[in-house]
Amino acid sequence: MRDAQLLAMLDTDPQGWALARSVRDDGGIVDFTLVYINEAGCRLVGRPREEMVGRRYRQLWPETVNDGTLQLYCTVVETGEPATRTVYYDRSSVAGHFDMRVGPYDDGFIVRFVDLRQVTVSPRSAAGARLYDMLDAAFDGFTVLRPVRDADGATVDFICDYVNQLGAKLTGRSIEDTIGRPLSAIAPQSFSDGMFERYRTVADTGESWRQELTYPAIGQVWEVNIGRDGAGSVAVSFREITEHIDRQRELTDSVTRAEASTRRARALESVTTALVAASTTAQVYDVIGSVLQPSAGGAGLALLLREDNRLHLRYHSGYEDDVVAHLRDLPLDHPYPATEVTRTGQARFLASLAEFQQSQSAAAAPVPPGGRHAWAFLPLAVAGDVLGTLVVGYHDPRDFDGDTRSTLTALAAISAQALQRALLFETSLSIATELQHALLPARLPTVPGLRSAARYLPWTRGAEVGGDWYDLTRLRDGVVGVVVGDVAGHNTAAAAVMGQVRDAMRAYALEGHSPAEVMRLTNDLVRRMRLDTIATCCYLELDITTGRGAGVLAGHPPPLVRDGDTVHPLPLPAAPPLGALESPSYSDTSFGYPPAATLLLYTDGLVEDRRHPIDLGLGELCAALRTAPASDPGDVLDHILASNVGPRTRRDDIALLCLVNA
Repeated sequence: MRDAQLLAMLDTDPQGWALARSVRDDGGIVDFTLVYINEAGCRLVGRPREEMVGRRYRQLWPETVNDGTLQLYCTVVETGEPATRTVYYDRSSVAGHFDMRVGPYDDGFIVRFVDLRQVTVSPRSAAGARLYDMLDAAFDGFTVLRPVRDADGATVDFICDYVNQLGAKLTGRSIEDTIGRPLSAIAPQSFSDGMFERYRTVADTGESWRQELTYPAIGQVWEVNIGRDGAGSVAVSFREITEHIDRQRELTDSVTRAEASTRRARALESVTTALVAASTTAQVYDVIGSVLQPSAGGAGLALLLREDNRLHLRYHSGYEDDVVAHLRDLPLDHPYPATEVTRTGQARFLASLAEFQQSQSAAAAPVPPGGRHAWAFLPLAVAGDVLGTLVVGYHDPRDFDGDTRSTLTALAAISAQALQRALLFETSLSIATELQHALLPARLPTVPGLRSAARYLPWTRGAEVGGDWYDLTRLRDGVVGVVVGDVAGHNTAAAAVMGQVRDAMRAYALEGHSPAEVMRLTNDLVRRMRLDTIATCCYLELDITTGRGAGVLAGHPPPLVRDGDTVHPLPLPAAPPLGALESPSYSDTSFGYPPAATLLLYTDGLVEDRRHPIDLGLGELCAALRTAPASDPGDVLDHILASNVGPRTRRDDIALLCLVNA
């Protein structure tokens, strides 16, 4: 009667219930026979009652015999002590995440069981199953650990109450082999790598913990989050964030490179600003020592100038007496690297003391290194003419990356420009005449695949020097920078501004800036230096090998291109002159020019003044260029100057630059 009442009650319970009777052999329990299971239990295990009642446990669920569950039932019957167990099954005979409460009943046991996937949110709902599915999708790994405490209440282990698919996989186990088992069995390394202590601290204090853990051996980074739930269990989520960290690192590197580029631009700007104000060699040397050396980052600096077939030390800072004694007078055939740089015009970088010593291995009297272990030997070159070598020494060995080499080369180029101006200024009998010589190239550099010629005609009164200039710079293999400009005014101040603008543009171009950026930086310099003037300018960057170019006009007339019998201006949009506005907009315009084409750049004094409209002058110039000789740029310029082009008599300086593809 008692059993009947019990079973009637269990039949209506929404949770699963089952009764089993012991099967003994020689007094020991070897199996159990299922004598009852309610309707809820049948639904949970997915089988009808008639297929299960009266059959043995080993027959019904053979895949779970050796996972500890059968032994748990035996222990409950033999000891009379109730027990609990959480298991996860995904087998053909049973599937679910079961929480079981087992107690002794006659010579057997009674068990209540629920599927946690169905009751996590609300009983008999699909929300619990959906939650588990979301945990599988939301994290690389997720697990719930229930503390195991000793008699004193201290946490000594954890039982895995839940783990998602990937979490189990990361331990090298299946979900069935993970849920319900102690942490010491499924992840023993947790006790040696410190994670157990983290779990225990969170379980004891309730304070959450988050950390990014790097594993160099496998090249991965993981984010681990640990928190405590309301029941006192520890929830752990972990996901791989290697790709995210790599993107962050790339972004940081990009920012670092941008900051380094800004520092280089500021260094060039500060050196340029200081050098363009220097008019004597003493002032140039002072700038080199006080401004350029800190910008270059060197521990010692020496400047050697070429005189006939020898190098002479003209300035040094931070060098020892014995080194200075050797550098005072060096023949150009000495193997010291500065002599080679002066002969070839090519910079040389030595990253170690061994390289420095090897470079002079054949010298009878080598230049000693002093206290330095790396060197940059930089040509002081102006328009293809090498004045000497600037030597920057460093205390420690170092690698010279591309950006460092570019910056040092640009600094040397600025120094060479300033030094050339100072040298010419000091030896000049006529300040105006010699200043003009200092600011215009003595000769244009030789560029393979390109023929070039330039002309400068001062105002016909000849009493003052003007601000017109031209320049041709080799930027890299097959690529040149070409510029023609005009500073407002006809006096030494205009010429000085012209030199500053020209030097700045050359330096920015050598550093690798685009034409628009060269123009923007130069405009910023003119505004910052408060030069109180404006300058018109045309700057082009030409790739001789591809026949492509890009250019910018700053208040200047456009260059002309002759292709056969056709002459037309380059389609470059107009932009404000340098110094006219605080933040003008300059943009690159790309163009192509055919092989054997003739390119002509000029200043506006050639084609206009107040009496001669520019449209008329441009028409005359196009006609003269169309009939000029075809191959020699010098002949082209002579023909134009001899033709009836522009105002007569002239009231302005003229600068012309002609390029012909070889």
